[in-house]
Amino acid sequence: MNKYVTIDIGGTAIKYGILSEGGEFLCRSQMRTEAYKGGPSILEKAVGIADKYIGANRISGICISTAGMVDTEKGEIFHAAPLIPHYTGTRFKEVMERRFKIPCEVENDVNCAGLAESVSGAAKGCSPALMLTIGTGIGGCIIADGKVFHGFSNSACEVGYMHMAGSDFQTLGAASILTRKVAEWKNEPAEVWNGYRIFEEAKKGDGLCVRAIEEMTDVLGQGIANICYVINPEAVVLGGGIMAQEEYLRPLMERTLEKYLIPSICSRTRIAFAKHRNDAGMLGAFYHFMQRRSV
Repeated sequence: MNKYVTIDIGGTAIKYGILSEGGEFLCRSQMRTEAYKGGPSILEKAVGIADKYIGANRISGICISTAGMVDTEKGEIFHAAPLIPHYTGTRFKEVMERRFKIPCEVENDVNCAGLAESVSGAAKGCSPALMLTIGTGIGGCIIADGKVFHGFSNSACEVGYMHMAGSDFQTLGAASILTRKVAEWKNEPAEVWNGYRIFEEAKKGDGLCVRAIEEMTDVLGQGIANICYVINPEAVVLGGGIMAQEEYLRPLMERTLEKYLIPSICSRTRIAFAKHRNDAGMLGAFYHFMQRRSV
């Protein structure tokens, strides 16, 4: 049986494991990213993970999902946010293949999440599908005919940067804004609030928490509607930790899309919530590897 090392590099944690050729997890674990240490440290951690698994298993490939914009041909980072210093230019594919003499493929983490949901998750069988991850920022991915649409320069669907109301989509609609807004309105330290607490208080009738969530979903609805007018997706999949609140958020999201989409499009656009959650990046990296190797 072929086995594959899969690594998902996020700003906070690196999740990793071994997958069978059928896409089943044989083991998994995680470690802190320590993003502040920069790209060279992250590359060293990834190499260490691969070395550990390859030393104890017969591994057929290394599959990497990562934050940042990725050149999928070269398997390297060509743009990264300041959260990870010196990440731009990190050459995962070149380093891994030279070190271990097995194939390595690299893809952006949101693209991996979208691919995972398209192949075996909430958007299975849908084309095109839009994947949005709502967290510290907002990431996007378009899947068409089972493949990620990368655009001309591997920068397609960077929707967080869309201009909206004198700002941009992710500055107005990311989950991180929710916490800051509630803390500011209540004149309390931001550290005492998080998404989970805000939703719990909203369910109890806290007016400020209810208002903050409604403002967030209104911004998300506007942004999603604008994207839908361009790509006309069959399904819009919402991911990120906050989207675990599906029961609370679904009616709000459906209502706000009805507000901003014309009926003929809204009635044919399905809102879905991500199925794979924490496994999405690792699974998507594996699916990306298999697609690249089947060409």
